[in-house]
Amino acid sequence: MVPESPQELLRRLFDAGLAAADPAKAVPAHLPELPSDGRTVVVGAGKAAASMARALEDSWPADAPPPEGLVVTRYDHAVALNHIECIEAAHPVPDAAGRAAAQRILELAGGLGEQDLLICLISGGGSALLAQPAPGLSLEDKQAVGKALLKSGADIAEMNCVRKHLSALKGGRLAAAAAPARVVSLLISDVPGDDPATIASGPTVADPTTFADARAILAKYAIDPPESVRRHLDAEVEETPKPGDPRLTRVDNRLIARPQASLEAMAEVARTAGVTPVILGDAIEGEAREVAQVMAGIAQQVAHHGQPAPAPAVLLSGGETTVTVRGQGRGGRNLEFLLALAVALNGAPGIWALAGDSDGIDGSEDNAGALVTPDSLARARAAGLDPLALLADNDGYGFFQALDDLVITGPTLTNVNDLRAILITAT
Repeated sequence: MVPESPQELLRRLFDAGLAAADPAKAVPAHLPELPSDGRTVVVGAGKAAASMARALEDSWPADAPPPEGLVVTRYDHAVALNHIECIEAAHPVPDAAGRAAAQRILELAGGLGEQDLLICLISGGGSALLAQPAPGLSLEDKQAVGKALLKSGADIAEMNCVRKHLSALKGGRLAAAAAPARVVSLLISDVPGDDPATIASGPTVADPTTFADARAILAKYAIDPPESVRRHLDAEVEETPKPGDPRLTRVDNRLIARPQASLEAMAEVARTAGVTPVILGDAIEGEAREVAQVMAGIAQQVAHHGQPAPAPAVLLSGGETTVTVRGQGRGGRNLEFLLALAVALNGAPGIWALAGDSDGIDGSEDNAGALVTPDSLARARAAGLDPLALLADNDGYGFFQALDDLVITGPTLTNVNDLRAILITAT
């Protein structure tokens, strides 16, 4: 038997996943040796950039000159720093503040010499926050393409391929600008597969993608970009730095936190509670509602047949689903997943779920995610809601807000992508 309410256990699992990705734990163990005869400059971008900078300051050697530099994070994600400047900007659609911060970061990197060290603090969200367009493009161009990609159903690797080829910093360009300085980049992964080239569009990582790839992605999703973007992609004036580029020979990219570690922390909490954890994967992708159908089937296999584990069991997964937006509703991919899951389960007894974005913001709303209970559909219908109509309208937020089942954490100041837990309490 589960020794606490299912909702309480699910929330403890989610909190354990967040704690495993806390920059205060992840950053100190990966700090590089500081140069004896050169400057050290710190730059960063992402939803966790400010908290990473605080962890760096807190663990900085007492006998070393204090760190200097600049990080950019999402609005409402700043923390108090003593030496490193922190700027807030817009995410997921970039704004002028992000453009100005990116330009200053590029200038800081470009002013370093061979004896100097650039420490880069990179986490998910950094792609939108490093909003300096490539020459010949405007911020408005990038905003238009970014909005179209967000609605298209493109996965994060596809979106970031396009972003790299519209940027002055992404796809290894930041590290190239810092050459010949030594570059150490601390990365918190929010992408399926933990590919450093995809995290925040890889500003310090050689880019294997091309202008042709970016054009193909826009064509795949029938995105008609501004004419200036079309000309830029067709011209292929300056490709991103590729593997083997001599400007990147002194770059050390260090992955310091990843989704799998958060899932393992969640699994340990489940075991302690007497629940068998089953980790389905840390890199699950696909349309949110289609992933929900599959997860519902696995949960019912546990409930009815005790496979792949007997109840009580919890199915744990991470990754990043996508939503092809066709309606006018509110809510991010986790609420889309959960509403589709509730519909697929259709009130099956003994099955509960929580899904949330580890950064605390699902899409652009005020919630991290939500909870599904066995009576979610019944309560919704009693309140006059039509779950199928809300799903068709991409309005997971309206559904879970009406049930008072949103999970609200506020900004968590980390980001290892989505964390999902489906708890089966009885057969």
